[in-house]
Amino acid sequence: MNEAMGVTDEGTGQHSVVVPYHEEYRVAFERLNRQWIETYFVVEPADREMLGDPRGKILDRGGQVFFVLERGEVQGTCAVLRHSAEECEIAKMAVAPAARGRGFGDLLMEASIDFARQIGSRRVVILSNTVLEPAIRLYRKHGFVQVPLAADPRYRRANIRLELELNPRAPAASFPGATGR
Repeated sequence: MNEAMGVTDEGTGQHSVVVPYHEEYRVAFERLNRQWIETYFVVEPADREMLGDPRGKILDRGGQVFFVLERGEVQGTCAVLRHSAEECEIAKMAVAPAARGRGFGDLLMEASIDFARQIGSRRVVILSNTVLEPAIRLYRKHGFVQVPLAADPRYRRANIRLELELNPRAPAASFPGATGR
């Protein structure tokens, strides 16, 4: 995803846009994610690594970080981690508390799934926790189904795994957003 995807809220007239990673938004990526993690859980070593170095831990490995902007302000974010040529993981999805319920999670999911398809992934996984009920509903709304949870040493809090099988478009080896900006 090299160009922005945008929508206008019919109720408020506010224009929101989803953009790929820009260094200027790195602080918002960490702030929004720490906010929900610290509200429900504790920040784990894998969180610190990813939040502290999104370029090295996500972008340089073929993934992407998306942001929802409204009036130039980050309202939400989401990462797509590339585990292999065929599998991606959606992680670190966060929407600002004041912006929840406005469809920003849907925009981030659509951008993330589209990115996974464009880079040729066949499967997208999500590790989460069932206490995050609105997030689990969002994932299911976008076609994710629960599968057995395999042991994952990264996150002690994970108690659910969801997957979405994709019918990828033609592989896009030269996809401009595949390595970030």
